[in-house]
Amino acid sequence: MMKKLKSWPVWMLMGLLVVALLTVGTTRDSGPLTQSDRIDAITKRIACPTCDGESVFVSRATAAESIRNQVARDVAAGTMSDNQIIGSIADTFQGKILLVPRATGVDSLVWILPIAVLVCAVAGLFVAFRRWKRNNSGDATAEDIALVKRLLGEDPTDEENV
Repeated sequence: MMKKLKSWPVWMLMGLLVVALLTVGTTRDSGPLTQSDRIDAITKRIACPTCDGESVFVSRATAAESIRNQVARDVAAGTMSDNQIIGSIADTFQGKILLVPRATGVDSLVWILPIAVLVCAVAGLFVAFRRWKRNNSGDATAEDIALVKRLLGEDPTDEENV
């Protein structure tokens, strides 16, 4: 029992460490980007309106070239952030060209709902297994032994094998 108590703080510490590292890793700024890097990053997040499943970065369609040129003009002007540039293009196409859903409003459910379902499912399984383990004493009753013997074709009244 003492060994189990000692392992819980270690697991909790490891879990907190993983969450902290993931948070730092996802929010860390990699430094100033060049205009070309910004244009590439933005066009990778926008789908080509005339192509099927391609980003503006990859596509060579006329519509994609036009969007790339607009992004380049907006980046060169330096008056908008990357998200503002993507937002203005998405507003032009009614948001149907975003490869990555917005993190606000109903679009945020695309990101949050699967994670919430996974967490609830894991928690539900944890509770169910704990309850099952607590209710399962592990001791076979005489009725259980007789049932097993009957199913195996042995004589249930034979007390020698019990």
